Amino acid sequence: QHALHSGVRHYHVAPVLCQRAKVAMSHFEPNEYINYEKLEKNINIVRKRLDRPLTLSEKIVYGHLDDPAKQEIERGKTYLRLRPDRVAMQDATAQMAMLQFISSGLPKVAVPSTIHCDHLIEAQSGGEKDLQRAKDINKEVYNFLSTAGAKYGVGFWKPGSGIIHQIILENYSYPGVMLIGTDSHTPNGGGLGGICIGVGGADAVDVMAGIPWELKCPKVIGVKLTGKLSGWTSPKDVILKVAGILTVKGGTGAIIEYHGPGVDSISCTGMATICNMGAEIGATTSIFPYNERMKKYLGKTGRADIAALADEFKEHLVPDSGCQYDQMIEINLSELKPHINGPFTPDLAHPVSDIGAVAEKEGWPVDIRVGLIGSCTNSSYEDMGRSAAVAKQALAHGLKCKSKFTITPGSEQIRATIERDGYAKVLREVGGLVLANACGPCIGQWDRKDIKKGEKNTIVTSYNRNFTGRNDANPETHAFVTSPEIVTALSIAGTLKFNPETDYLTGADGKKFKLEAPDADELPRLEFDPGQDTYQYPPKDGSGQRVDVSPTSQRLQLLEPFDKWDGKDLEDMLILIKVKGKCTTDHISAAGPWLKFRGHLDNISNNLLIGAINIENGKANSVRNALTQEFGPVPDTARYYKKMGVKWAVVGDENYGEGSSREHAALEPRHLGGRVIITKSFARIHETNLKKQGLLPLTFADPADYNKIHPVDKLSIVGLKDFAPGKPLKCIIKHPNGSQETIMLNHTFNESQIEWFQAGSALNRMKELQQKSS
Repeated sequence: QHALHSGVRHYHVAPVLCQRAKVAMSHFEPNEYINYEKLEKNINIVRKRLDRPLTLSEKIVYGHLDDPAKQEIERGKTYLRLRPDRVAMQDATAQMAMLQFISSGLPKVAVPSTIHCDHLIEAQSGGEKDLQRAKDINKEVYNFLSTAGAKYGVGFWKPGSGIIHQIILENYSYPGVMLIGTDSHTPNGGGLGGICIGVGGADAVDVMAGIPWELKCPKVIGVKLTGKLSGWTSPKDVILKVAGILTVKGGTGAIIEYHGPGVDSISCTGMATICNMGAEIGATTSIFPYNERMKKYLGKTGRADIAALADEFKEHLVPDSGCQYDQMIEINLSELKPHINGPFTPDLAHPVSDIGAVAEKEGWPVDIRVGLIGSCTNSSYEDMGRSAAVAKQALAHGLKCKSKFTITPGSEQIRATIERDGYAKVLREVGGLVLANACGPCIGQWDRKDIKKGEKNTIVTSYNRNFTGRNDANPETHAFVTSPEIVTALSIAGTLKFNPETDYLTGADGKKFKLEAPDADELPRLEFDPGQDTYQYPPKDGSGQRVDVSPTSQRLQLLEPFDKWDGKDLEDMLILIKVKGKCTTDHISAAGPWLKFRGHLDNISNNLLIGAINIENGKANSVRNALTQEFGPVPDTARYYKKMGVKWAVVGDENYGEGSSREHAALEPRHLGGRVIITKSFARIHETNLKKQGLLPLTFADPADYNKIHPVDKLSIVGLKDFAPGKPLKCIIKHPNGSQETIMLNHTFNESQIEWFQAGSALNRMKELQQKSS
């Protein structure tokens, strides 16, 4: 014991260490062990090669290299081949991921993997009723995921378990883990010191198949935190401030690494909140260094053995002294004020003290119709406690919420614990409705009845995204994101013009009073109440398990391989749509009611680009059919081109495909005959998803060339026979008057990704390699 603590583990205590280090990654997988020794070995190999101090991000990423001795490493340029520790999938994306895994022909997943049923539960009348309704409506999908999990060795968290990211934090994330998840908010696990990255389903299939996973070597943006959080300022305000600094694309291609003395004033779940919303600035992921707050959380969630092991290897779970960042931001937490971001974009940052005046000036509705707390970003025990602390003060003065108010617990464990400890009762008494343990309104699963579509209104949430129409499908809903306690205070006041730091409320007795800054325990004083058991273990041998997909199903559809590249240039492609402005994955493949078709590629393709604005007429879901000259819906036009054997392209603007990780936004254009997406720039996950499905994501060498292409033009991509990493491609633009011009297009394909394109998709390429090896 003394030898271990004195740091001489590389010498005579090695056998003792090996015995001591046999700690399971999770209670649910007692035979899958944390391998810090391998992490340490790889880090030492890379440190010797690079001969410089390493950031924490580099340690964990490079510590998972497939070949640390030979891997070329250059931040922002080279592609790394990595071996993640595990995979997590939420039910909306797991359908397509598991369908692709089934298509691979492999018998079982190669790494620990889980499915989490959280996306298909619509908020309507309250937790229990909504959950039962979802089980009835989605029975076919849940059965598919359950049986597929059993057959292929994947753990299954049943509907009602909670939101994937909260469950990962409670059970699966740990310092130094590399986890990939089929949801863009997977970085939530960085709150426990892990490198947790959101990906598309095809990436998850690579990892589940035991194939090295490719990631462009991330840059590292350092955020140094000084001072201390206090008063109304919360962890959410840190990321709201960072989002305002970096904008929705400022973190693209980079890991955000928080460090500095201010870190220790933030709870573990608060760090998770900050990492979670790093997805809104395009970051590959975000991470905090291992510290006592993480150790405390691990102990409270029954993982003291992991904390003890992490203590032994702590030098590898914090950044090296003197490490260099590609960019540095410094935030003094003592000076940070409560923020509220929006509307319509999560990087439009305002101090809460200013938002009322800004809203009046901009013509945004100041009356708040609904306040919503919870979501994967802010549904921890501490979050609920701080909201309840605000609600108690209002109740003591005879007040309830003026706005409608909803509460979404992050997990069954959180729900059961806040019920036991009285938080849920207080939040109900102030006027709140407790929803199911699921994503709900945050992802558009909200059967909203209090307004009509097209009615201008304001909502405030503790969620992460507030794109147009995301929460309730109403483009006139002005959604703002802030902390749970600010949502609660504003819901009580009913207006954006209320600043809880300075303004007074009038109690039922007519007397004015001021809300005090909330104070709450970061973790329950008693142990967490686990609530109902909602986990299904995969059997040791699932080979006899049957997975049914009916050929007549409207929810599920087995996949057919995409066609291979014919070896020729792409000539005379029509332009399906030239997109104007912001085009997120919500615009490309809407969520909400379309979630029910996530396992049926042909059906869900009927939402292709229906939210994107056509530059030709300024309308959504209205494009010119170049063959008939009639305007019609985007999916119908794409289907017509496919029927006529005509290839087509999409032209996009900046940061095309930002937001969710949903690979349907890449599968749909490929399914309906698309070949090329040309933009000023791409969001990371979407660009990778397009490559995986055999499409060509290309960017203008000169962004001004976006203006040279008109919706009525034809495009030819020249040079595909000599397609090579780093070599630009030519695009010939043919105008209707017979004139033409040539522009250059850049790409980020490496050699293996070019093979994906040539094979028709990454999955096709995987099958080719399997056939060769067998």
